[in-house]
Amino acid sequence: MKTLLFLFLSAAALHARLVEYDLTVAEQAWSPGDGIKPARALTLNGGIPGPTLRFREGDTARIRVHNRLKNDETSIHWHGLLVPNAQDGVPYVTTPPIEAGTTRTFEFPLKHSGTYWYHSHTGLQEQRGVYGSIVIEPKGGEPAKADRDHVVVLSDWTRENPNEVMRTLMRGSKWYALRKGSMQSVTGAAKAGSLKDFWDRERTRMPAMDVSDVAYDAFLANGRKSIALPAKPGEKVRLRFINAGTSTYFYLHSATGPLSIVAADGPSVKPLAVKRLLIGMAETYDVIVTVPPSGQWEVRATSQDGSGHASILLGEGELHAAPEIPRPEIYSMDSHLMAAMDDMDPSAMKMEAGRPLSPYAKLRALKSTALPASLPRRSIELRLTGDMERYIWSFNGKTMAEDGVSKIRRGEVLRLELINDTMMHHPIHLHGHFFRVVEGQGNAAPLKHTVDVPPMGKRTIEFEANESGDWLFHCHLLYHMHSGMARVFSYQEQGPDHQPQLGEHAEDPLYFMIDGSLQNHMSMGMITLMNSRNDWFAMWDLGFHDDPAMMGGMHHEDDDVEYEIDLGWKRYFNPNFSTVLGWRFTNLEDAEDRAFAGIEYRLPYLVESSLQLDSEGDLRVGLGKTLQITDRLGIFGDIQYDTGSEWEWTVGADYLLTKQFSLISQYHSDHGFGGGFRFRF
Repeated sequence: MKTLLFLFLSAAALHARLVEYDLTVAEQAWSPGDGIKPARALTLNGGIPGPTLRFREGDTARIRVHNRLKNDETSIHWHGLLVPNAQDGVPYVTTPPIEAGTTRTFEFPLKHSGTYWYHSHTGLQEQRGVYGSIVIEPKGGEPAKADRDHVVVLSDWTRENPNEVMRTLMRGSKWYALRKGSMQSVTGAAKAGSLKDFWDRERTRMPAMDVSDVAYDAFLANGRKSIALPAKPGEKVRLRFINAGTSTYFYLHSATGPLSIVAADGPSVKPLAVKRLLIGMAETYDVIVTVPPSGQWEVRATSQDGSGHASILLGEGELHAAPEIPRPEIYSMDSHLMAAMDDMDPSAMKMEAGRPLSPYAKLRALKSTALPASLPRRSIELRLTGDMERYIWSFNGKTMAEDGVSKIRRGEVLRLELINDTMMHHPIHLHGHFFRVVEGQGNAAPLKHTVDVPPMGKRTIEFEANESGDWLFHCHLLYHMHSGMARVFSYQEQGPDHQPQLGEHAEDPLYFMIDGSLQNHMSMGMITLMNSRNDWFAMWDLGFHDDPAMMGGMHHEDDDVEYEIDLGWKRYFNPNFSTVLGWRFTNLEDAEDRAFAGIEYRLPYLVESSLQLDSEGDLRVGLGKTLQITDRLGIFGDIQYDTGSEWEWTVGADYLLTKQFSLISQYHSDHGFGGGFRFRF
């Protein structure tokens, strides 16, 4: 008996291999081709994406990560893998960052099979190219057999520096909406027959809706806009899709017919045929397609906002293109809110057939995923909250910097009720654990590591707290996580005095921006240093003129420039309410420099109102409104009454030329009529 046991253990030891890889992070000029100019990118082993790391279940992985960046640290997170806490790769939270010019070796056993991926968790490096794929073959072979097996890493590519993308989002720029063709306007609403929806949205103080944040230069499959993969007629091809996009959901659809889902986020599921599949950032799906008798067949990954796609071509010969997916209806609130009715109203599902939601309710695990009934259970409600204009994203209204830790106990079952209070999809990822997506499947609920929570919708997930240490939980839309939509689940067993290291995920960085105009008769604008809830600003209003009578004698005759300059601080509470405190400098006749304090409040129809009281006892009230007429043309108007200087008003028009510049023409009650340029940086 001892001899048999020895032979068994020896055979197991021989079967468990040590598999080694080297990954080198470096900076270089890179382009996906197809005429797109190169940009400074971060590559893994010289390419984007990095190499596929292949293992067998039971192997031990040893991966050396070499940081060849000159000045920047980096990191690698093994997304979806159950690894020891110290190997998880989140800088400061679990693993020290990899400093410039150094190497870190990761080593961990591979306890489960499936399709996974790896990526940087440092800053916005993931957007610049630090990501790659992982395939772990099961011990007994794949339950769903296929003739060929291909990895397809989907991603989004921008030539802009991601830090500039983040700054653009923070300042509420409309440029990305224009580039994507999703700018909302009065004429656009009229052409779409949605003027009522347009005005209803404005009446309810809701900003223009969109389904994605960033305008991209390309959408990629394995680093290219189009790839050709070997396949023969009649073959079954397994495509291991990984969405490594930074802020893009994709619809997968194929000219070959339905996609058969056979695995989701790694674990196998009962085969499920779907016409189209929505895959969120950080999710993985294995699908099988059967190649028809002749020709080349397209499997297409279309961005959810309809602004582009990547193509995967199977076979050779005449091209059979995948069908087009209808673009989202950007004016109708009903079409956006339909997601909240997922799995509740069958008629709603039929209406959304062209743009389906995630298929979680139909997914079934191959074996029971039920958690032990003897374990204590606890429910946590997490509301997904945010503000697109200010670009603050959070859980329960608190960013990571404001409320970054949730304590959990080893041995309990956590049931998370994820309620989306925003009009965007959020792919929510839990490190170090699989969770059950509870959608009425009973014991067959699928195991996943990332779940899409649709706009105004709800998802329920549950997991056993069977680890130790601190584990990150966050939205995998990179810019949402970077602006606060994250927290740490911290095991209480580490002691009452344990404080998790939150690192850069709890930072609240400052952004500099300027928005102003230079016209022949005046200049107005604001310089701002801002973080998530504070603005430190300098605002100016200058009038250029030589005739005192023109201004009704409201300025000093010896001055060619009439000015009012405010230096202050604004505290942002929510999209509808802010407070302001500052000091005003002016050379208006009968006016003195003074302190002021006030509030700003958004009224229905997105009318901005303000109320200020200054240290000289004067009261100032104002109203302002902007309105987008066409994709590029907007109009604006402001009126205010000051008990000292009385009435002042302005109307104008702005025509957008580039991200930084517009043409502007404006009439001002004090400065007259003129025009020039508006600039935004």
